[in-house]
Amino acid sequence: MSDNQHQEYHVYGIGAALVDTEIEVTDQDLTTLNIDKGVMTLVDEARQQELIEHLSDHLVASKRASGGSAANTIIAASYFGAKAFYSCKVASDDNGDFYLQDLRDAGVDSLPNTERQTGVTGKCLVMITPDAERTMNTFLGISETVSSSELSPTAVATSQYAYIEGYLVSSETGRAAAIELRQQAEANGVKTALSLSDPAMVEFFHDGLKEMLGDGVDLLFCNQAEALGFTRTQTLEDAVTELKKIARSFAITLGSEGALIVDGENRWNIEPHKVTAIDTNGAGDMFAGAFIFAITQGYSPEQAGKLASRASAQVVSQFGPRLRPEQHQEILQEVLG
Repeated sequence: MSDNQHQEYHVYGIGAALVDTEIEVTDQDLTTLNIDKGVMTLVDEARQQELIEHLSDHLVASKRASGGSAANTIIAASYFGAKAFYSCKVASDDNGDFYLQDLRDAGVDSLPNTERQTGVTGKCLVMITPDAERTMNTFLGISETVSSSELSPTAVATSQYAYIEGYLVSSETGRAAAIELRQQAEANGVKTALSLSDPAMVEFFHDGLKEMLGDGVDLLFCNQAEALGFTRTQTLEDAVTELKKIARSFAITLGSEGALIVDGENRWNIEPHKVTAIDTNGAGDMFAGAFIFAITQGYSPEQAGKLASRASAQVVSQFGPRLRPEQHQEILQEVLG
C-alpha cells in the first residue's frame, strides 16, 4: 500500500495449481510422440495419459511436486522470507490435498478451500531433454475454471505487489480473474507484476495478454523470446523500447547471458552465473520470486537482479522447478550478505 502501514503481504499471486511429474526424455522421444519442444502445450487428460503410458519406462526417477508458474514464484519468494498469498483452484482429490499441503509447508497463505469441487487437480508432464530444455504438456483440469471467486480482496489490498502469471490468458475465467486482480491492486495502490510465461502464450494469445496488461504494469518478467514475440520486434533494443510503453520496470532473462533489468531510464546488465544446466524448468519462475522478494525488502533493482540471477542459476543446475528450502537462505547470504 502507499503508506505500507496496513501491509500484510509482500506479494499476492494468482495462477494455475498444477502437480508436476518430471521425466527425462530424448529429442527422439519428443519427435516420436509429436511434441513441440521447449514450449508449454495444453492437452486433454487422455492425451496426457497416452504420453505417460508411452514414457512409462522413463518414469523411474519421476517425483511429484506442486507447480504452476506463479506458484513456483510465490513459493520461492516465501522461502526467501517474503510474506506471501496464493490464489488457485484444486479439486477434492489426492493431488489437491498434496498441493494445498505443499503451499502450507512453504508458508504461503491461501483461501481456505473448504468446499473443493469434484474434478481433477491440474497436472503437468515436464519432459527434460539432454540439452536441459524443458517441454511441458499440461492438463489444466479444474485450474481451467480458476476465476474471480478465488480472489481475496482483503489480501490483495494489504499486499505490496500483485503477481499474475501470463498462462492464465488461455482460460476465459482465468484471464478475467487476472484482469480483476490487476484492477483491485490498482484501486488499492498495490503494485502490479506480470510474467509473459511462455513463447507459445505470447504467440497465440497476444491480444489476451494485452488485455491483462491494461494500461501497463509496474513490473514485467519475460525471457528474450517472449520479449521479441510480444513486441513483434527483431532486436533486443527494439523490444526494450516497446516494453517501456507497457511496464514501468521489467526484467528480461537472457539464459546463459544473464539478464537485463530496466527501471525507467536506468538499466543494468546482470552477469550470469556459470553453471552446468541440467533442467531449465522453473528458471524464470525462480528469477521472478527472488527478484520480487528483494524488491519488497528494499533492495535495489540491481541487487534484486543479482539475487534472481544466482537463484535461477542454481535451479537449472539441479532437477525440478524449485530449490530445497535451506538453499534459499544460503544464496541470500552469499549474494546479499
